Amino acid sequence: MLKVIGAGFPRTGTSSMKAALERLGFGPCYHMYEVMTHPEHVDRWVAVASGESPDWDQVFEGYLSAQDWPASGFWREQAAAYPDAKVILTVRDPQRWYISMQNLLTNGPRRLQSMDPSQLPPIAATIFGAMRRMGPVMSRIGQDTFGQGWTFEGGLPPEEIAIEAYHRHVATVQASLPAGRLLVFDVREGWAPLCEFLDVEVPADEPFPHLNDSESMQRMLDGMMAGDGLHSPFGQSR
Repeated sequence: MLKVIGAGFPRTGTSSMKAALERLGFGPCYHMYEVMTHPEHVDRWVAVASGESPDWDQVFEGYLSAQDWPASGFWREQAAAYPDAKVILTVRDPQRWYISMQNLLTNGPRRLQSMDPSQLPPIAATIFGAMRRMGPVMSRIGQDTFGQGWTFEGGLPPEEIAIEAYHRHVATVQASLPAGRLLVFDVREGWAPLCEFLDVEVPADEPFPHLNDSESMQRMLDGMMAGDGLHSPFGQSR
């Protein structure tokens, strides 16, 4: 049963938030990396995106919190399914978010799509297949965000349109939840506001985790292509 629901877009510090929540006892935390390390999870998300009424306990079996897409693409449904869970909306400077999202699409989905699966190392081929199957899920989330007809292959909309979508999402989340249930959070704020919101103690003499999503993605893909397996910034490997 989820205790913390993520409502923020990718590239708003979601990797740092995963590490922070797990450090505070709200782990494991679901993140896109979970799909990559557990390709069998794709079936769960395909069912969610198809419009079926999902069993969220089954989707998040074994997890106490969630951040990042695909999970945060369905924050509203999770908030209804888990009325006692708190919601965290991660935010950052919209222009910097736009640039980071462009880097994500270039170094992630587009890079995988340009590869011949038959030439990939076994682990890379498995993950390639899983991410291909995630296509309809990510397209639904992207179209809900940027409008009908949007695809990962087409890249982000022009900056002005994408940033409008970003602001619209933030406003929608804030208008949908009571203040006591929602924390709008920039990871640069560190432990204090997060720990106060979750009613836990601030870790003593321990810096807030700051993980660079773009660099992590690049290293992970490079490792896969070299046949070294999948190494995530969270210490998991396959």
